[in-house]
Amino acid sequence: MPLTNSDKTPARPLLREAGLPLWRQLQADLRRRLREGEFTEQFPGELELRDEYGVSRHTVREALRALREEGMVTATRGRPAKLAAPGEITQPLGALYSLFASVEAADLRQRSIVRRLDARHDAYAAVRLGLEESTPLIYLERLRLADEQPLAIDCAWLPAALARPLLDADFSHTSLYDELAARCGVRLTGGQEQIRAVVPTPAQQRLLDIGPETAAMKVERMGTADGTPVEWRTSLIRGDRFSVVADFSARSGYSVNLAAPRDFSYSA
Repeated sequence: MPLTNSDKTPARPLLREAGLPLWRQLQADLRRRLREGEFTEQFPGELELRDEYGVSRHTVREALRALREEGMVTATRGRPAKLAAPGEITQPLGALYSLFASVEAADLRQRSIVRRLDARHDAYAAVRLGLEESTPLIYLERLRLADEQPLAIDCAWLPAALARPLLDADFSHTSLYDELAARCGVRLTGGQEQIRAVVPTPAQQRLLDIGPETAAMKVERMGTADGTPVEWRTSLIRGDRFSVVADFSARSGYSVNLAAPRDFSYSA
C-alpha cells in the first residue's frame, strides 16, 4: 500500500560538519527512503526536496544525478524526476521473435513456471492449425517471469505428431523454439500474429500480479514452417512491461493490416 503524507518516512537532517558533501548525504537518504517504499505514487520535485532538506537546488540536482546513474530514478532537464520503471521488454513488429530471447536481451533473468505440459485433444486449437478436430496436440502453458516478476501467461498448441518429444523438455528456462528445433527438427520460418489490448480476468490479474487498472496485450500467433502451421499460441502480456516497435522509411513506409476483432477462447 502506498505511503500517505501522514505515515511517510521522515527525512533525516543533513549535517554540514559531517565531512561528507551534502549531495552525497541527500543521495543516501533518498536511497533509504526509496528502499523503505516511499515515493511509490510520485517522486518529489527539486523545489520540494530543497525545502524539505534545507539545501540548495544545485545540491538536489547533484543527488538526483547520482540516483539517475544508479538507475533508481529518471531525471532529465525540463522534466520532473520520477521512479525508474521496471525493465520493459520490447518486441519488433513484423519479425519472428522469441519472448525468451527478448527478455534476456533486455538484461533481465528469464524463468518460467510450467503450469501444464501434456498431450490432449482441443477441437478449436486443432482447427486453427488446419487439422481435424480429433487430432492429438501437445499443449504447453507457462507463467513467464522476468527478474522474478510475472510478465506473461503463455499457451501453445502444436501437433503431437511432430512435437511429442517436447513432453520430455524442461521449459523452466528454455525457449520453445530452441527445443522444437533440437528435439523435433522443426524451425519456424514465418507466421502471422494479432496484438490487441485486453482487460485480464480476475484470475489472470492474480497470476500476473497486476491490479484492475493495468491492461494487457493479447498476442495470438500462428507459427509456420515452410508455410505449414506448426504452432498456435496465445500470450497474455502485462501492458506495463511490454511494447512493440516498427521500423519504417520515408520511401517504403510500413503497412499494418487492420482487422475487426474476433472473439477467441483463452485457457489460463
